[in-house]
Amino acid sequence: MSAARSWHVPEPVRIEPWGEGDLPLLEKLMGDPGMTEHLGGPESHEKIVERQARYQRADSGIFKIVDEATGDAVGSVVYWERTWRGEDVYEIGWSVLPAFQGRGIAGRATAQAIARAKSEGKHRFLHAFPAVDNAASNAICRKLGFVLVEECEFEYPPGHLMKCNDWR
Repeated sequence: MSAARSWHVPEPVRIEPWGEGDLPLLEKLMGDPGMTEHLGGPESHEKIVERQARYQRADSGIFKIVDEATGDAVGSVVYWERTWRGEDVYEIGWSVLPAFQGRGIAGRATAQAIARAKSEGKHRFLHAFPAVDNAASNAICRKLGFVLVEECEFEYPPGHLMKCNDWR
């Protein structure tokens, strides 16, 4: 007799450009100590408001993650241009609210953002820099086919050094 199998069907998500009404989501993502544990701690309200204004002005690369079943915003995925080791590249980062973690949402949304960055055709490489001790984000990098380049010291936020993995 075979044991019954339970199959997990991934929850469908989509990414949408960051909008005017997304400050409450940003406050949950960047103002909470648990959410910013691997990012040097929570940002002040003033910094979050500045970030919201920057996100609204961006013409690409800044997305909220939306649960298609409910229409709720459950996180963010963001990519931007930077110079790394003398080369112009994209850097990418993601964040999902605690109630929605562990469901594969970050991975699926990040894959969508990577496809958009690739379609822009601007840079050969895209890097992610999760903290060495951020097991979930490092697992997403492996799952999405990033190659681990090296462990490095990274300054984020300014004045705070952290040990990160450089995934490309």
